[in-house]
Amino acid sequence: MEWDWAFVIQILPTLLQGVKITILATLLGSIVAAVVGLVIAIVRRSKNRLVSMPMGFVAEFIRGTPLLVQLYFIFYVLPDLGLTLSPLVAGVIGLGLHYGTYTAEVYRAGIENVARGQWEAAKACNLTPFQTWTRIILPQALPPMIPALANYFIAMFKETPLLSAITVLELMNQARSIANYNYRYIEPITLVGAFFLVISLISVIGLRWLERRYGRIG
Repeated sequence: MEWDWAFVIQILPTLLQGVKITILATLLGSIVAAVVGLVIAIVRRSKNRLVSMPMGFVAEFIRGTPLLVQLYFIFYVLPDLGLTLSPLVAGVIGLGLHYGTYTAEVYRAGIENVARGQWEAAKACNLTPFQTWTRIILPQALPPMIPALANYFIAMFKETPLLSAITVLELMNQARSIANYNYRYIEPITLVGAFFLVISLISVIGLRWLERRYGRIG
């Protein structure tokens, strides 16, 4: 089967819509993952084992199960329990929760790299726990974490084709629909690969800049 440029021009607008959904899902999922990861990291540092141990178990469980299974559970099982979510919302939550367990480890490493004296100084100044975290610890811990966090968000972008399993009209799902309808696979699937490659390369360039700007977690 020969490459058909006329067909490419015909399907390009539909694929670009899929690209928009893919990028949107990645951005929203990254925000959820960043927040969830920080919450997990802070809660797991709690001295109350009744709080830290269950959180640790939940994080390990999510990290240890496939993302696809989690997406199926959120989209197909939760409605049986009375909670129905749209495909995109379910996908964003699934991506965010799954990668939040990984970003939690990045936060943990960054927080532990903050000098012990900073905690003691905050205590000596009678700062509240909230003030200690927001004014002393996180401003020092976050910058070195940024490259590692960005790396996970790039990985999340590459996982978005899994959202097609829960009917999200992202790039892969759009390409598959076009291919099945027209019985032509070479153009839509090749374009999917090209889109992912270009966006990934741009993201890697951004990641390299972040690494030079903020350095690595040591």
